[in-house]
Amino acid sequence: MNNFAALDIHISLASQTLFTVFGFNVTNAMVTGTLSLIIFLAIFTYVSQMVKRGKYNRFVGLVQWAFEGMLSQVYSVIPDKQLARRIAPLALTIFFYVLISYWMSVLPGLETISYNGVPILRSITADMNFTFALAILALIITQVYAIRAHGPVGNVKRYLRNPLKDPIGAFEGFLDLIGEVSRYSALSLRLFGNCFAGEILLIIIGALTSYLSVAALPIFMGFELFIGFIQAYVFFILTVIFTALAVDAHGGTEAHPDHTSHFEHSSADLPSKAAPVRE
Repeated sequence: MNNFAALDIHISLASQTLFTVFGFNVTNAMVTGTLSLIIFLAIFTYVSQMVKRGKYNRFVGLVQWAFEGMLSQVYSVIPDKQLARRIAPLALTIFFYVLISYWMSVLPGLETISYNGVPILRSITADMNFTFALAILALIITQVYAIRAHGPVGNVKRYLRNPLKDPIGAFEGFLDLIGEVSRYSALSLRLFGNCFAGEILLIIIGALTSYLSVAALPIFMGFELFIGFIQAYVFFILTVIFTALAVDAHGGTEAHPDHTSHFEHSSADLPSKAAPVRE
């Protein structure tokens, strides 16, 4: 314990400011998030250009396989192909960007490469500002599609009902309103917690094993890569499921008869398609 205390490991829950531009604080999470965005755009620009030219290699095939696999997940949850095509771009962007951003926390040099005494490498998914912003974005998009399906008044009636005429329905709507916010909050906290804990784990393992970290760290890095995939997939698939439930809930198909053939099952059936991601 004395040796561990002597390591003097400094862990900051909040992202740290590297420098200031015109009074705006630029944090290490922002820098790493920008780098993640550049990598994200570079990968898909390269892959799209190679596919257009009809040229393939193992990397292109891997990215295309992952993209098509995630796209098929969207179609399996949302049988309405038109709605699935509208939701897929956001859902797939969330998956791949969160995946790349999470994996940035596994880069060698964590807590060792610093600027003005502040570590440069900190995954943006370990910044609660980003995870909550991502959850709010997903919540807004879900409500947009729900309004399109039910109309503004119909969407409000999903949550607010006359307690005198329908007391059970009013209570159910109140629970739906709470659940709409709490489930996205839970998603953001889970993503933040896993990534932040993963960064701390790598720092502590590297400090405790010292010269043996060359052998110990790759094992834990591989584990964190796997956890990063799981967290990105959970955020992705639950966003799709929540959107599908919001569109189909409480008679949404009646307002749009053309969707009836695609949403013949009840909203309770949808989560069962995502059973593999339950924790």
